[in-house]
Amino acid sequence: MKKVGIVVAHTPTEAAGHATELARDAVTAGADLVLVLGGDGTINEVANGMIPSRVPLGVLPGGTANVLANELALGNRLERAVERLGRCVERRIAVGRLCKGLGETRYFLLMSGAGLDATIVTKVHSGLKARAGKLAYWVAGLGEFFGTVGQFRAQVGDEQQQCGFVLVSRVRNYGGDMEIASGASLLSDDFEVVLFKGSNPLRYAAYMTAVTLGQVKSMPGVRTLRSQRVEFLGDAHLQIDGEYGGRLPAILEMVPDALTLLVPAEYR
Repeated sequence: MKKVGIVVAHTPTEAAGHATELARDAVTAGADLVLVLGGDGTINEVANGMIPSRVPLGVLPGGTANVLANELALGNRLERAVERLGRCVERRIAVGRLCKGLGETRYFLLMSGAGLDATIVTKVHSGLKARAGKLAYWVAGLGEFFGTVGQFRAQVGDEQQQCGFVLVSRVRNYGGDMEIASGASLLSDDFEVVLFKGSNPLRYAAYMTAVTLGQVKSMPGVRTLRSQRVEFLGDAHLQIDGEYGGRLPAILEMVPDALTLLVPAEYR
């Protein structure tokens, strides 16, 4: 591993967006390596401050779901992750970019979700999240199964589909250790796009049951595509890397050769 010049993880964040500023300052100051201890939202902020530099980013789990740490098999135990990080190698990866009106853009490493899951993100109680972790998302999600699931349109290549939830993913894991986009990889240059159709909430309960059983892609109403660009049309909520990303319309596109990430040598 390269000698550390500035370690961002030793500087605590003070507010939303502060991690982006700290990472950008570290890169400008000539850091050889940036380490981030935090959840996926904090990692997202740090990456947004580093792209498109070639300074390596190393991640240590410290949040609620830790999807990236699970994806890289670093685990959720800090001691084990530190040990594994020392054996990681540098890989240059593509990232996703969220584009909205008036030139608003933001990068994401893991995934973006439109529709139902983003609506759930808006309903999560911050106090319960701090006390109970992922349980807070399940509590918020239960409240959404008593009404009709809102619909929007997703344009993927030449196909346009009406959906209640679409996952645009770079990783297999979702919500920590569940798997939806089983063919996704941080080392690929496209998204795996999983589209869920229907407005009946009971259908989405069945979808989530199939996710836990590893059978979601065989469910009627579920479609899986691959693309470097997805356009969302209509009016629905959006999340990126588990954090609220605003409302549609929006375009998601791949940005190749964007970030240097420390990954286990065996990661494929």
